[in-house]
Amino acid sequence: MNTNLHSFLQEAEKAIQRRSINGYRGQVHCGVDLGTAYVSMFVLTEDYQPLVGTYQFAEIVRDGLVVDFAGAVDLVRKMKADLESRLGFELTSAATAYPPGVPVAEVRATRYVLEAAGLNCSNLVDEPTAANAVLEVKDGAVVDIGGGTTGIAIIQNGEVIYTADEPTGGTHFTLVVAGALKISFHEAEEKKIDPSQQPVLYPLVRPVMEKVGSIIQRHIQPYAVDCIYLVGGSSAFIGFPKVIEGITGIKTVVPGNPLFVTPLGIAMNDRISS
Repeated sequence: MNTNLHSFLQEAEKAIQRRSINGYRGQVHCGVDLGTAYVSMFVLTEDYQPLVGTYQFAEIVRDGLVVDFAGAVDLVRKMKADLESRLGFELTSAATAYPPGVPVAEVRATRYVLEAAGLNCSNLVDEPTAANAVLEVKDGAVVDIGGGTTGIAIIQNGEVIYTADEPTGGTHFTLVVAGALKISFHEAEEKKIDPSQQPVLYPLVRPVMEKVGSIIQRHIQPYAVDCIYLVGGSSAFIGFPKVIEGITGIKTVVPGNPLFVTPLGIAMNDRISS
């Protein structure tokens, strides 16, 4: 895994907070991640260092499918305007991503969201492959636990040789918490992402973790995998990697700030610099 990953993700945190860029006028790479739970947008410098970024909870995508096209366009347009105000110049292109295995029509819909928001879609990449642009895994499995689905990529010699995607992700954690505690979905989401609440919620969501582990195990079984790399916001939930290790018998690691890994990797796949 990328030895500079920790510092890179720390710079991404700073990019979220950065209100101005001190006159940077080089070329940039932009990526938009239309997730089931969060929409993220990052801009990188010409040499792929985090410059500015933003993310927001949104319910515009379900299991990799755009279910609120107008809402998605409006949100991306607002994020674009926010980042442009912080950059001091216009963004003209961006890459985006999709879960492995979604229908071609839905992949096109993701492209159309960017174009309707005023961005040329420079590239479409599957989410686990985007994540590996950041992780730089040579051999292993990259598992992107999104809001609605779990995406899996098997990497051999630095190349993706297999991808898969199945329903079950962070949204299912939230639904379980909401049902068990008899609270709203949004209240459950706030509890889920609060580290101080996670030890109490762990027994409730462990069955969902185990289901994710079973999905991973089924897909990696035919391959010689010696390490699993979890990304996506829900992978930061306390105890999650240990549950996956227990089911698969394979070392499982989570990078710091796993929510940002895939969006940053999408930006790295922007082929046309703005």
